[in-house]
Amino acid sequence: MALDDYIKKRKFNNTPEPEGQYVGGNSDRFVIQRHQASHLHYDLRLEMDEVLKSWAVPKGPSLNPDDKRLAIQTEDHPVKYLTFHGSIPKGNYGAGDMTIWDEGSYKIIPDGKYTSGISQLKKGDLKIEFFGKKIKGKFALVKMRHTKEQNQWLLIKKKDDFSTVLEYDAEVFSNKESHSKASKIIPLKPSQLLKPMLATAAKKIFNDPEWIYEIKWDGY
Repeated sequence: MALDDYIKKRKFNNTPEPEGQYVGGNSDRFVIQRHQASHLHYDLRLEMDEVLKSWAVPKGPSLNPDDKRLAIQTEDHPVKYLTFHGSIPKGNYGAGDMTIWDEGSYKIIPDGKYTSGISQLKKGDLKIEFFGKKIKGKFALVKMRHTKEQNQWLLIKKKDDFSTVLEYDAEVFSNKESHSKASKIIPLKPSQLLKPMLATAAKKIFNDPEWIYEIKWDGY
């Protein structure tokens, strides 16, 4: 895909997104953006062939090899989109808030005669190693062959030192603003006696992305 589709979908006098311009060169960078549009999803973008090859990942990436995350290929984006974050106004394509979830560099892992990103992209089987802050290690981005849609891929983590067998939710690691109940700061006096937090009965297992917890081995 060229930047023509990107340009056609946008009115640059009404959106803060960068204009569709080529800047030349490639530095093998990537970005994953959390996009709160009509439906929350994550956008994976790989710098390749002077543009950003892009996929929308509805559930976000995962470091668990058992997760095969759907990745829908979208239009190419300009390289300047690597640093874009902000609010796309209503009435524009992709309206909603966009933040950078992770960024860094990547490299293509050679696969026989398919040694470049473009050749693997055309083959429909990208083998990638990410060097990000949250996403690290080896991944496969594989095009689905037996579907009516021609833009559906799967993003799959490979087993390595960075993979996990635990449930992985990208939302847990997003830099969202804290809930109002968690942002209330109570000033403390040096002489004030602090009572320890006690367990509270609950009907459901505690699970909140704004908190971390650990198992109490004789119960929860």
